[in-house]
Amino acid sequence: MPENPAMPAPITLLTDFGSRDIYVGTLKGVIARIAPQAVVIDLNHEIAPQDVLAASFNLRMAYRYFPDGTVHVAVVDPGVGTPRRAIALQTPQGYFVGPDNGLFSGVLAETTVLAAVELNHPVYWRSPQPSQTFHGRDIFAPAGAYLAKGTPLALLGTAVDLATLKRLPEVGYTPTEAGLSGTVQYIDRFGNLITSIPNRVLGQKQWQRKWVVHLDILEIKAVQAYAEQPAGELVALMGSHGWVEIAISCGSAAADLKAAVGDPVEVCWID
Repeated sequence: MPENPAMPAPITLLTDFGSRDIYVGTLKGVIARIAPQAVVIDLNHEIAPQDVLAASFNLRMAYRYFPDGTVHVAVVDPGVGTPRRAIALQTPQGYFVGPDNGLFSGVLAETTVLAAVELNHPVYWRSPQPSQTFHGRDIFAPAGAYLAKGTPLALLGTAVDLATLKRLPEVGYTPTEAGLSGTVQYIDRFGNLITSIPNRVLGQKQWQRKWVVHLDILEIKAVQAYAEQPAGELVALMGSHGWVEIAISCGSAAADLKAAVGDPVEVCWID
């Protein structure tokens, strides 16, 4: 099988497999049999089970920090064994391998897909008869390893019409008379509420004004850093992900506010 004689590209893994079972280690074993010299990097294996939206957010926030040509294998796959497609995408930054269930929506929102294939050529699977419950092991990990070795994307399967790629409903923001409205799109392990209102919008000249965030009946002060307020106090700030966050200094905003993904929020200008 064709491959690049140079060092294989890095491979990242993102799953909802957790760490108590053998699933992640098995993916790495399959990769090691095909591309033993590849550097394999764990992005996140603590995605909540079947939470495709969270997986999409995590992948979107991480892929840009890797070298061009990196292969990102992402497996959060509640539809495994059904007719949903197994796919691989090529972008200017690298490759993305996983189920066509909306997991790549965040990536699709901000980069160009050069080509996509359905992974339906069994010669590049672990076995011609893959498990109906573990395509991560039998299809996605092998495909990622072959891509890392330089196998051309077109050999892994048949071309996919890019317009047919599954996308999750867009999470965005809307200008309002008072400011900008959006939603909570992700909650990290610290309990920070990451909204769908991007920092870059607040940085635009016409919107460089003082602001607060409204969540339900609460008005939350904007600060530059978490610790600007005493422990236990709510704050809003421009987070490192690139979105406005709501947090509690030295605490969990999600737990204290009983907040959830999808809750409405609003940035409001103040004089």
